[in-house]
Amino acid sequence: MFEGIYKFGKHLFTLNLSPGFRVYGEKLVKKGRKEYRQWNPYRSKLCAAILKGIKEIGIKPSDKVLYLGAASGTTASHVSDIVGKNGYVFCLDIAPRVVRDLVMVCEKRENMFPLLADANKVEEYENLIPQCDVIYQDIAAPNQVEILLKNSRFLKKGGYVLLAVKARSIDVTKKPKDIFKEVERELEEHLSIIDRKRLEPFEKDHMFYVMRF
Repeated sequence: MFEGIYKFGKHLFTLNLSPGFRVYGEKLVKKGRKEYRQWNPYRSKLCAAILKGIKEIGIKPSDKVLYLGAASGTTASHVSDIVGKNGYVFCLDIAPRVVRDLVMVCEKRENMFPLLADANKVEEYENLIPQCDVIYQDIAAPNQVEILLKNSRFLKKGGYVLLAVKARSIDVTKKPKDIFKEVERELEEHLSIIDRKRLEPFEKDHMFYVMRF
């Protein structure tokens, strides 16, 4: 298992950075003096990818992560657990309603920073984001690859890129497998794909990529 992620029985857990606080109603489990949060693969594409056997995630303790499409903070909070008190998660989303929920999560976690912004408009927040070890993107938009490349300026040399691609957000008229092939051709012009996993049965018509420039 990856550093900062634990498996008890069939389920994955992360060490709760804010003991006693639940983000999305997840189960809390105490072992000794430590408290762990059960990670739901039906609510988190990163958890689903890990359970599907992805061979690398690139996220480790003390990392700085730029999370594009953080929504209300479900997966971002588990990333917050993984990077720990010495790491940081910059959480960006365009929707005011979910960012209000995200702010409430960030208030309980000193290593999470919420940002209401459009990931297409990098110039509006470029002065707020430092160089990061990982870019994690989960944005349902037709130009998902373009958004990723725009934000690549924030990635340290040798850093990792995690990308969740929703086929139906790109083109509802094509078969998902054909869309993934097109996405991969575009990605491979700029990045090396380390691993990829379809996310069924946890998410329909999704592919999860781990890459490096």
